[in-house]
Amino acid sequence: MSYETPITDMDLHAYLDGQLSEARRIQVENWLKQNPDRLKELNEFQIVDRELHQLLDPIIKEPVPDHLQIRPRKHFFYRVAAAASFIFIGTIIGWQSNTMLAGSDQQQIQHHLIQPANFAHVVFSAEKKHPVEVDATQEQHLIKWLSKRLHADIKAPNLLQHGYELVGGRLLPSTNRMAAQFMYQNKAANRITLYVRRINKVDADSMFQFSNTGSVNTFYWIEGELGYALSGEMERSELLTMARSTYQQLNID
Repeated sequence: MSYETPITDMDLHAYLDGQLSEARRIQVENWLKQNPDRLKELNEFQIVDRELHQLLDPIIKEPVPDHLQIRPRKHFFYRVAAAASFIFIGTIIGWQSNTMLAGSDQQQIQHHLIQPANFAHVVFSAEKKHPVEVDATQEQHLIKWLSKRLHADIKAPNLLQHGYELVGGRLLPSTNRMAAQFMYQNKAANRITLYVRRINKVDADSMFQFSNTGSVNTFYWIEGELGYALSGEMERSELLTMARSTYQQLNID
């Protein structure tokens, strides 16, 4: 079936938000029946979005005690509020497929690597009871499992020389792919995370690039088919030192 007005990404966004007219909604639903891959993407996105809202909405709605409003950047509420902003942005672009992604290589890196890496860091670095899915006592199992799920040779760099010990890691949905997150912590309970995922072929080399979102600094780079993002709430120079160490270890055969 052909459509006089093609079904666009904006139509799909509006469909998810329940903002289409009845006639256009029927057209979109018929189109989705003919495009099961896009229907699957929408269903997966709805599941992730619902789970994130179930996790964060109750916390976001909690009133902030007066004595905690003096230095909001160091309180968990600030982190959650930042995460909520990522959810909103992710709702707009998070589920787009490789073939439908528009824009430059940098936009792709921003959408599929930097933004989800920062979001994952904000959410899980603040977790006290369940910061990781598999802890560091099962490091070899963790690496083998994540490598299998990402269909790539994944490594967990050793950052003990910088005062950070591996806490563990987890598997995460990352827009149109899966991603791995490794978490590290120092004696002061400060945490950094390394986010790894496959990414479309882009015209980028392995040089470090810097990004800042709120209090989170990130160094990221592309190596072959994998994108890496090291995130932390620390000085840029300190994070760069660990990013260089991480890069060197990941490129040792």
